[in-house]
Amino acid sequence: MAARTETEWNTALLDCFEDASTCCYGFWCGPCLACTVSGRFGECYCLPLCDVLCTGAQLFGPPVCVPPVAASMRAAMRNRYGIEGSIADDILAACCCTWCAWCQMHRELKHRRKTPVVINMQQQNVINMQPAAMMMPTMAPTYMGQPQTIMISN
Repeated sequence: MAARTETEWNTALLDCFEDASTCCYGFWCGPCLACTVSGRFGECYCLPLCDVLCTGAQLFGPPVCVPPVAASMRAAMRNRYGIEGSIADDILAACCCTWCAWCQMHRELKHRRKTPVVINMQQQNVINMQPAAMMMPTMAPTYMGQPQTIMISN
């Protein structure tokens, strides 16, 4: 099995000014941001509410225990995308700066969703498929005599 090259997070834990809209969203409605990250990552949208109910970290400041969803979601994201770090880093980020951890994960998902623009510069062969010109049958000249009467001379 080939060794996987690990990369760093797209943004640092405290890089709020890299994407201010994410941090503003997290500041005004942190549980909403956490639920959005969970859903976009492919997990149940309501999963982060377990952290709020179990630890109260999002509501009352530093948690008394490790927020399990924030720490495990961060570890899973590192594993899926090959981001370097350790479970100790994930626990530390989830405990000390829960909202910053959720914001960092949100920025990472936004970065990963950007699709590159591919321009195909190959020369296209154009084949002209027009029908052959058709000849209309010639008719003898016509003359108008009385209205609505057509006379044809041969």
